[in-house]
Amino acid sequence: MESGSAKAPSAVIIAASDVMDALRESVQAGADALGFADSEPLQALQAITAHRPPLVVLERRFAATPRGAALINRIKADPSLSRLEVRVVSHTGDYVRTVSRPVTPVADPEPAPQQSPATPAAVAVEEPPRPLDWHGTRRAPRFRLRAGLVIHLDGNPSPVVDMSTLGAQVLCPKSLRPDQKIRVTIPSDTEAGRFRASIGWARFELARPPANPHYRVGLEFIDADTAWLEAFCQKNKA
Repeated sequence: MESGSAKAPSAVIIAASDVMDALRESVQAGADALGFADSEPLQALQAITAHRPPLVVLERRFAATPRGAALINRIKADPSLSRLEVRVVSHTGDYVRTVSRPVTPVADPEPAPQQSPATPAAVAVEEPPRPLDWHGTRRAPRFRLRAGLVIHLDGNPSPVVDMSTLGAQVLCPKSLRPDQKIRVTIPSDTEAGRFRASIGWARFELARPPANPHYRVGLEFIDADTAWLEAFCQKNKA
């Protein structure tokens, strides 16, 4: 990448190395377009956020992967990238789909009310946990736990987002799939909690650098001690 010019590149292209030239020709990218291999989504994201090119092109096969979908979602979730066009294209030129068009700012006739600083963009904006309502739609209260708390999924350290006596939401560095059965270990000052869980859902996310990519995972506990978990949540809730 050339770093001496202040002018943004005409495009950022992400594709497998063996089809990069064909994709450049297909979209008629200028000589200043930046190309990244489909194994380099983080480097591509850094270039996109730094240069904000008018066009981002993803090769169709890469766009269909979890990493491709995460990159698209990460771009769409960042307000500073709202003027980018994101386009999915096949290297043969027989498939083109625009997944995000530039947003034209509209003048507001009245001053906007003052708002609190925005939360940094991520692949998916997480809603705060809702309290248990009187209809009983949530089977158990969910607790937001203190920052830095880590549990282990099949031995992989995974930060916890929230937890109840029935399950938890965690960020795992390893790939997990729905219905997969895993071993859960929860460190404790006294006796660690050890039991099994099932993966209810999982989605890949590209976090804002320098954070690493991860899977956001919903766990369903199988044979956990609910009394132990209740005490753990009460002790460690934020």
